[in-house]
Amino acid sequence: MPARAAALILDAFLDYNERFADITRRAKRRFEQRDWRAARIDALARIDLYDVCVAETLARLERLLDDRVRSRSLWSSMRREYATLVAGLLDRELPKTYFNTLSRRFFHTLGVDPEIEFVALDLDPVRGVAGSVALDRYEAGQDLVAECARLLADRPFAIGYADAPRAAAAIAREIAERTFEDGQPLRAIELLRPVFYRERRAYFVGRLDHGDDCTPLVIALTSTPKGAHADAVLTNINHVSLLFGYARNAFHADLPTVADTVAFLEALMPHKPVGEIYSVLGRLKQGKTERYRDLFRHLALHPGERLVRADGERGMVMAVFAPRDYAVVVKVIRDRFAYPKDIARRQVEEKYRLVYGYDRVGRLVDAQEFRNLRFARQQFDADMLAELTAECAETVEVDGDEVVLRHCYVERKLRPLNLYAREAPPDAARRAVVDYGQAIKDLARSNVFPGDLLLKNFGVSRIGRAIFYDYDEISLVEHCRFRRLPQPREGDETLPMEDWVSYNESDVFPEQFPRFLGLPEALRSALMTAHPEIFDADWWQSLKQRFVAGDHVDVAPYPPSARLPE
Repeated sequence: MPARAAALILDAFLDYNERFADITRRAKRRFEQRDWRAARIDALARIDLYDVCVAETLARLERLLDDRVRSRSLWSSMRREYATLVAGLLDRELPKTYFNTLSRRFFHTLGVDPEIEFVALDLDPVRGVAGSVALDRYEAGQDLVAECARLLADRPFAIGYADAPRAAAAIAREIAERTFEDGQPLRAIELLRPVFYRERRAYFVGRLDHGDDCTPLVIALTSTPKGAHADAVLTNINHVSLLFGYARNAFHADLPTVADTVAFLEALMPHKPVGEIYSVLGRLKQGKTERYRDLFRHLALHPGERLVRADGERGMVMAVFAPRDYAVVVKVIRDRFAYPKDIARRQVEEKYRLVYGYDRVGRLVDAQEFRNLRFARQQFDADMLAELTAECAETVEVDGDEVVLRHCYVERKLRPLNLYAREAPPDAARRAVVDYGQAIKDLARSNVFPGDLLLKNFGVSRIGRAIFYDYDEISLVEHCRFRRLPQPREGDETLPMEDWVSYNESDVFPEQFPRFLGLPEALRSALMTAHPEIFDADWWQSLKQRFVAGDHVDVAPYPPSARLPE
């Protein structure tokens, strides 16, 4: 019976994998036909597919095992059989995570249970696979343009290229110029064979071989009525890292195996956690598994680590703590929200689910949802633990020497923008605040209104990029009503706005934004000079009208400097 059950689970995982690939392969046709609505449906369907397949597998197991389905000894034997079945697979960690999901759904495990789950905190999921990924190689030689023409020809589209000779020449020129600027010889271009698709673009992903080392290379293409158009060349590691970042949605790339591609990308971007690479390749559960492993490996190796209140202002909706020396925060929904918050837990969870499947345009942090995590009680600061047990009692309990979080969100740690603006040198603070304005515009152009625009709800990334991370008031632009303030009558100016302006919950007054941002005059002036639109109700209203009409506003995932000249 254990062998039959293990074989059933592996068969179910392989079925999920094939269905995942079927959806992924449709991305090429969506790109060629510019069918963005169908592409969006596919993206959501692929996210939902995992839980659909897990539910099907649970039902199959119940039919096979009957009343033994919750026998721990049987599941322990199943785990051993399953380990043997997947041992020879390059991507064996993916089916192991699938097994863990099933086990946890049946037993509602608190923390982890190594008898009926695969744990291995010290495991490196890509150990031993570096260098095994299949690459197409294009020698630099004497005719780089010809090699670039060949790499385009090797990746054909049904719609063809808008101007293949121009594209090849432009790509070759950009690569040659940037290689010359970096002072490195170019030996060859190496590209992964699968094409990567996301939103409205296709990407050729690879590296430039300089002999002693390599640099990332991404060629971005858009779909036009005249064919695929080579739009940008990215060789800057920060630009490529943003493309594969934790504030982006997953790519659709038909990868024969995943671990070797993860190892390849990790070598190009060694600062990026492996879990984030899995997630951006669409393997969201594996991304969670690797984040769990990395976090709890850190806590196990550093017993003196402290779980402290996260930097920044105390949230009205979330209690937020973080390991002092590790780059994540953990957010727990409070039992009751302070005034003026008038939403319920269910609505907060719905906001986070909205973001989970939405186009995050590089400005919304990935919030991974976890259940039944166990932390060592001794690692909590007393004040933080007191806050959790007093204000989050519906989801937090102390169990002996451990603290159990029955529900939480884990995100990348960012420096709150309000703190960064006070601490950073003036030029850095100005750049961050100006990018905060750009973040609001990027989100608006993707039909997202953050709701609460206070600086404390935005964080600053490693490279100074502003990213939004507080989702309890987020909404779609098309659901808001953007209004100009009416002219006050004599004496109204001294009264609170609610005493002389009638409004409802969906009303937004952009010209009021500067009043509550709390910026010093120099930074506020820089923001309003760089981005006056965000304080103009007409600008917001014009965007809303476009979205209501079914229009789309493009938000390029790379800077103008990366774009190829026309």
